[in-house]
Amino acid sequence: MKATQSKWIFLIILSLIWGSSFILIKKGLIGLSPYQLGSLRIIFAATFLLIIGFKSLTKIKQHQWKFIALTAFMGTFFPAYLFSIAQQHIDSSINAILNSLTPLGTLIIGATVFGLTFQRRQFFGVIIGLCGSALLILNGAANHPGQNYYFAILSIIAAMCYAVNVNLIKKYLSDLSPLSITTGNFAVLLIPALVILSFTDFFEVVHLPEVKTSMLFIGVLAIMGTCVANILYFKLIQISSPIFASSVTYMLPVVAFFWGMLDGEMLSPFQFLGALIVLVGVYLSARK
Repeated sequence: MKATQSKWIFLIILSLIWGSSFILIKKGLIGLSPYQLGSLRIIFAATFLLIIGFKSLTKIKQHQWKFIALTAFMGTFFPAYLFSIAQQHIDSSINAILNSLTPLGTLIIGATVFGLTFQRRQFFGVIIGLCGSALLILNGAANHPGQNYYFAILSIIAAMCYAVNVNLIKKYLSDLSPLSITTGNFAVLLIPALVILSFTDFFEVVHLPEVKTSMLFIGVLAIMGTCVANILYFKLIQISSPIFASSVTYMLPVVAFFWGMLDGEMLSPFQFLGALIVLVGVYLSARK
């Protein structure tokens, strides 16, 4: 299959998987704290990957491990906790919309740190996207007094972490297989995740029915939304550009909003406008 066809297939599959991740996080938070959820997601994913991909670690050269560690923390560790904490206070659909700022961050960080060239239109796209995010946050805070939209900033930080991650992988790890990168990432994160989990009350509440149910949701999230999705994503980065790969976040709000409606979430007219402005900004920033 040609790379052009493959990258669009990967993009669609990733959109469906990652767009569904936000509702799984929401369900997981019913019985778990954000720190428990983030830790279990990493632990489940690491266990699965070390079983199927342990041999692939031998392909990672010694000098590449520092970049494996960097991408592990920027692309998985910090976002896993930041999105979970934010979603305690804002809707899953809003979380997904803010995640669509990743291509904007990819452009900004790529241009300022990694020497990525950009056009004036893309710069305006960045500004438009940021304005849309501000409208989403401010209107959400005004119309949902029961939700603390200051925590939306954590989702934006997580999106920027993803932006750093995609640039690092493209520049420093393009010669490694996606399975090697993904397994290496989670081998690095397994111990930190276990340490964080040990400082929560997880082992005291693990017997509760709601905790067991939440763990099932996080198991699905870890294997599909983390393991399988990361392998596909790293392959997509290698066969395309950082901005194209990060544009998977265009479609996440659509998928997440569909799940959110089924779960009783709705956006206000101004939030619809903010979402549209974000997507217009992202589209302009990613166009060549």
